[in-house]
Amino acid sequence: MTAALGTLPFLATLWLLVVLGAKVLEESGVKIAAALKGKPFRHPVVERRSLRIRMRRQSASICAEPRWSAAA
Repeated sequence: MTAALGTLPFLATLWLLVVLGAKVLEESGVKIAAALKGKPFRHPVVERRSLRIRMRRQSASICAEPRWSAAA
C-alpha cells in the first residue's frame, strides 16, 4: 500500500515537470533552436498599420423648454 501512495506523488511531480517543460519550449523554443544552429535570434518583424480614427460629430444637445423644466 505504501508503494502505491509513494507512486502518486512521484507521478504527479513527473507530470508537472513535463507540463512546465512544454511551456518553456513553447515560449523559447525558437531561441533554443537558433542557439543550437549557431545563428543569432531575431525578433519577427511586425507590420505597422496606420489607423484612421473618425470622430462623429455630436448633434447639439436638446435643451428642455422653460415650461417643461419648471414642471420637473
